[in-house]
Amino acid sequence: MPDTPTRAVRLGALVLALRPTYIAAEVVTAAATTGGYSFVADSVSRLGEVGCSAAYCSPRHEVMNGAFIGYGLALAGGALLMARPLGPWVTALLVVSGLSSYATGLAPLDQDATLHALAATPLFVAQPLALLVLGHRVRRDRPRLSRVLTATGVLTAGAALGFVLAGDGAAGGALERLALWPVLFGLAAFSWSHRPDMGRPRP
Repeated sequence: MPDTPTRAVRLGALVLALRPTYIAAEVVTAAATTGGYSFVADSVSRLGEVGCSAAYCSPRHEVMNGAFIGYGLALAGGALLMARPLGPWVTALLVVSGLSSYATGLAPLDQDATLHALAATPLFVAQPLALLVLGHRVRRDRPRLSRVLTATGVLTAGAALGFVLAGDGAAGGALERLALWPVLFGLAAFSWSHRPDMGRPRP
């Protein structure tokens, strides 16, 4: 079945290329919050809080938790479909990241903070590592993309560490997003750069 890998890679690349739309879920959910929500100071997880109080409420928490679950599955599934170009290590790291996101959506912050932290932590570790390994993997064939992926991996790793150290600090939300959002675009860039392998004959 020679066509099967090509179809799988095409579908996986499409899935990863569409993942930046995740940001829209944050925007839509944040727009409905009451009590004030800041993309700079507040964590993404606050958007998924189920309970409401006079001080704060996220009525569209289902959207955010559903995005954690759906986009997490998309990451894991897209990585498995693109396992051949990604390589085994990157694929494994992205699957771990996707499952971490999935678990995060099942454990809202205000329901069990410890379980939520355990579910989310692998995502902040595995994603930067995946970008660094992927950057190394493509350094010969795509040096420019390799530099972008490596720089993104370093940036997201530093932001993740800063987020952990900052905790609920004034820039906690910005650091968390700096650890998460660039990964969306880095993987989308890899998927786009791989388009010659999607449906075109190899020399």
